[in-house]
Amino acid sequence: MIKSGLASALALVGLSACTPTESAAPAAPAAEATAPVEVAEVPVAEDPVARGQYLVSITGCNDCHTAMTPTGPDMAHALQGGPLPFAPLAEMPWAPVAPSIAGLPEGWTQAEFTAFLSGGARPSGVPVLPPMPHYAMSDADAAAVTAYVASLPRAE
Repeated sequence: MIKSGLASALALVGLSACTPTESAAPAAPAAEATAPVEVAEVPVAEDPVARGQYLVSITGCNDCHTAMTPTGPDMAHALQGGPLPFAPLAEMPWAPVAPSIAGLPEGWTQAEFTAFLSGGARPSGVPVLPPMPHYAMSDADAAAVTAYVASLPRAE
């Protein structure tokens, strides 16, 4: 009986600590932002090349298809291919060199590249090797990436 009375008393004390009292000070108003939050502008569909460049930058295409320097991708040679700066830890099928896709992959049409990015296969039917992921972009995004990639100069 004493234990249950003690438990009840502790529960009441705990509950009273959680309920506001008349002597409690009102909550301070939230601090107002002193500077507006900057929002990155995302290129819109009116400029498919700019939209494609944005999509390439956020999907990591440059991480493999652009040669690396000590400070990051060599953007003067964007998407012109190069050896991968990493390798798998286990034996597996692997593409140690990323091909150039600048100006579109050799022998591919814009329609074929767009279909590939939308979840299709290579025109040859040969599957891509890791680390290349399987993409399933929307038709509009795939067309924008294709427009950007096609606008780049081919590797020499």
